[in-house]
Amino acid sequence: MIFIFLASVLVAGVAAAWLMQRWLPHGFVQYRDAFTRTAQNRLGEFFLFLDPASLWQANLLVCAAVFIVITVLSASPGLALAAAAVMLAAPRWALVYLRKRRQTRFDEQLPDLLLALSGALRAGSGVQAALRHIVPQAPVPLSQEFGLVLREQRMGVSFEQALSNLYARMPSEGAGLVVSSLKIALHNGGNLAETLERIAATLRSRIQLHARVGALTSQGRLQAWIMACLPLALALVLDRLDPQTMALLWHTPAGWAVLAIVGVLELVGVLLIRRIVDIQV
Repeated sequence: MIFIFLASVLVAGVAAAWLMQRWLPHGFVQYRDAFTRTAQNRLGEFFLFLDPASLWQANLLVCAAVFIVITVLSASPGLALAAAAVMLAAPRWALVYLRKRRQTRFDEQLPDLLLALSGALRAGSGVQAALRHIVPQAPVPLSQEFGLVLREQRMGVSFEQALSNLYARMPSEGAGLVVSSLKIALHNGGNLAETLERIAATLRSRIQLHARVGALTSQGRLQAWIMACLPLALALVLDRLDPQTMALLWHTPAGWAVLAIVGVLELVGVLLIRRIVDIQV
């Protein structure tokens, strides 16, 4: 039975090595292309015009540095490889987080713009003229997005198409309501000032409701972070108390397999908890 088990492990290891040798270069090239494409698109949304190839090279250098430092400090190639993999994926996660945060700030600033635009319309100003006076005084990112709308219009793009481009960059419900109301006013007319005031009131109520839901679900999100950090903290404490026993976990293939399984289970648990507390309003 032991011979059969060892033979099975050997066959599985050879198969895994063959698959990695066959598919790893192809997967690396695909991830590099996806990284550069995503960086180019997302950084353009942030009005940051950097070279995606240079960012990819810098990311590889950071991953190599992290791998070397973790290997020297812990003498565990498996742990160093996992840390390098996390650093390789970290920029894309950071871009997604920053994009979501920027869109949230845009939605929070939108009601003030709508009230200012409504006041300008009641004073007799046109929509585009009012935007030219209001947008330079607005905070970022609102001033950037509506400033781009005005610049596109000066370059010959129709106002309706510029609004559609705005919604493509900021696909939120608030931006959709504003774009739709402005388009309808361009074609059919109507009391646009009153419509903008109602949209502003609706968006303010929605933001307050989101804040209340976030406060009520903050305990669940904190539990997710504690659940994710507790095993790592416990492993570090046990490594200080009994380093000889914990060395089996850090420096053996079986220990690396256990760490990989624990990491996957922790990730699944965190994702499930975040899914539960992510209440759509």
